[in-house]
Amino acid sequence: MNDTPGWASPGSAPSDGHEPAASRPAEPEQPADQPVQDPQSPGAKWSTVQPPAGQWSAPTGQQSPGQAPPPPPPGPGWGTPPPAGPGGPAGGYGTPGGYGAPGGYGYGAPGHGAWGGGWGGPPPAAKPGVIPLRPLGVGEILDGAVSTMRTYWRTVLGITLSVAVVTEVLAVLLQGLVLDTTGSDTLDDPSATLSEVTRALGDTMLNSTVIFLISMIGTVTATALLTTVTSRAVLGRPVTFAEAWRDARTQLARLFGLIGLLILIGAVIFGVGITPGILVALGGNADAGAGLASLGGLAAFVVVLWLMVRFSLASPALMLEKQGIRKSMGRSAKLVRGSWWRVFGIQLLAAIIANIVAALIVLPFTFIAAAANGGGVSGLMEGERGWTFLIISGIGSVIGSMITFPISAGVTVLLYIDQRIRREALDLELARAAGLQDHSTGPAGSTPRS
Repeated sequence: MNDTPGWASPGSAPSDGHEPAASRPAEPEQPADQPVQDPQSPGAKWSTVQPPAGQWSAPTGQQSPGQAPPPPPPGPGWGTPPPAGPGGPAGGYGTPGGYGAPGGYGYGAPGHGAWGGGWGGPPPAAKPGVIPLRPLGVGEILDGAVSTMRTYWRTVLGITLSVAVVTEVLAVLLQGLVLDTTGSDTLDDPSATLSEVTRALGDTMLNSTVIFLISMIGTVTATALLTTVTSRAVLGRPVTFAEAWRDARTQLARLFGLIGLLILIGAVIFGVGITPGILVALGGNADAGAGLASLGGLAAFVVVLWLMVRFSLASPALMLEKQGIRKSMGRSAKLVRGSWWRVFGIQLLAAIIANIVAALIVLPFTFIAAAANGGGVSGLMEGERGWTFLIISGIGSVIGSMITFPISAGVTVLLYIDQRIRREALDLELARAAGLQDHSTGPAGSTPRS
């Protein structure tokens, strides 16, 4: 045991097994006028040079009269160990956390039962990649998604740029050559007949559906590829565009099937919700039918929202666990159970942040496109969208997609990993996969698992 004050009692026998006489230097011969001390008396083991009074507290923790109280022990946190030598801190006998103190052996805060426990507790969780291997907070999930973009920007940029450019080129070509964009003029015309308005509504819905499907294809493809990138980033392993495609292409068809099934479920629920109102309106009571359809649509929206959040982790479960559509939906429902509001809140926050950042980029391009198109903002409101407008606004959409795709996919994948860490101790498997032998998540009470 070390003889440093505060860690071991002065004069105690060495703990390395040597006799005291073997390591102590020869004592000088005492003068004749000094009384000879008995070698067996306790005073023979004390040095003739003692620290000044008031440096040591009593073993019982009581203070001698007139003695200054010792300074308080250091608080939690990684600090400097007590210095060696007789002038060490008054943290030896009787101080909380020192020898003789209840609940601890080390130097530091009371209540820690381990040597040095007052220095801030267990070490932080291992972090081989973009997140620490323990249950995550909201900020850590968002930071992990952004860190994946920043650390592996070449792969992320290659994926998002390729997908966004292809989908936007298809959308621009369809809007400029195939789709009829004059329906908005008919809808704004108060003298239009019922058949013209009906035809314009049909054309507008067709255009919106086609653009939505193209956007969905791009989003699903980017999500599939970025899921692989984010899962490797958790382990600190880079992945190339070719590796991400090779790993994701086998599940890509199932992912499209999953997204299509979720859209179909939502459409059916909305249809069921508004059908009674439509029937009442067709029966002759238009006001009551409109009110009933509104209430049914609101109720359907609540149900659809609940289901979409419940199945929101099905995409990473399908991609990373290589499961089918039905089993991945079941896995998502199991992981979200009991944490619906947390999952909903984190995804809503991520969507708001991503869309605000994207809007700050897209809106300037939209106004520039409207000005370059010749009609300005008024022409934009009237639906005048030529090739110049479509191309310039498409460039803005590509840049916006390069931000929204990685954040949305990264947050979803990290939420899936976080829920599995909380429910299934996935952090231990990730630590083994990352080559960490002595990984520990710390005390059970440090970060609760749900």
